[in-house]
Amino acid sequence: MTHSSLKAMNKLPQVTLIFWIMKIAATTLGETAGDLLAQTMNVGYLVSSAILVGLFLVSLVVQLKVRGFHPALYWTVILSTSTAGTTMSDFMNRTAGLGYAKGALVLISLLAVVFAGWRLSGYSFDVQAVATFRGELLYWTAILISNTLGTSLGDFLADSSGLGYSGGALVVTGALALIVLAKYRTGISDTLLFWLAFILTRPLGATVGDFFSKPTAKGGMGYGTVGASLILAAVLAALIVHTTRRLRKAAVPVEEPATVKV
Repeated sequence: MTHSSLKAMNKLPQVTLIFWIMKIAATTLGETAGDLLAQTMNVGYLVSSAILVGLFLVSLVVQLKVRGFHPALYWTVILSTSTAGTTMSDFMNRTAGLGYAKGALVLISLLAVVFAGWRLSGYSFDVQAVATFRGELLYWTAILISNTLGTSLGDFLADSSGLGYSGGALVVTGALALIVLAKYRTGISDTLLFWLAFILTRPLGATVGDFFSKPTAKGGMGYGTVGASLILAAVLAALIVHTTRRLRKAAVPVEEPATVKV
């Protein structure tokens, strides 16, 4: 593998437990922040989607141009896909009237097209081996659609299934537990399990975000979109600082002890 390929690989984080914790925090914040803009500030789903997709494109351009992994930048792009995914999903399902089932079907179809194009391109599906500009572009396209799809699934579980916010979160948590079990007990592809987990952490974020922000009369904790967003932003910022410090420590070369000449 070339030196440039190694640099490209280092632009993406290692998929560890802290990665998934940060993913859930970012997607939960994306739910509350998207609702804050579209509903609380009354901007509307269409205008909010246009604003947030614009922010996603700006952050994505920066991410594609930089060399190396920058936690704050990477998670900014993830957060932008989550907030944009929230308002785009709500626009499709509510304003456009598709409903959760049809909206999810459209998004599943779009995601299948992206994965089919990804496969035909010859680039690796392995998220730890994304080593080209086009491969990274496919990666981020799949993430945007995955987060939008996850919002639809989360809203369906919380609103239409009768499970409510806590029930929907428990169902998704159970599904994620099965994926973890499959990783260590079966020979199912780690890449397939990654994308399944990535999609499912979004509805978990959606249901948890609604649980924090919705009023107690509707089964929530009543923090509102502002309060919930501030809490989640603080959690995500703390995790980004922690990750950045760990990377800096790992990058510091260990000095060899001085040799004493006798």
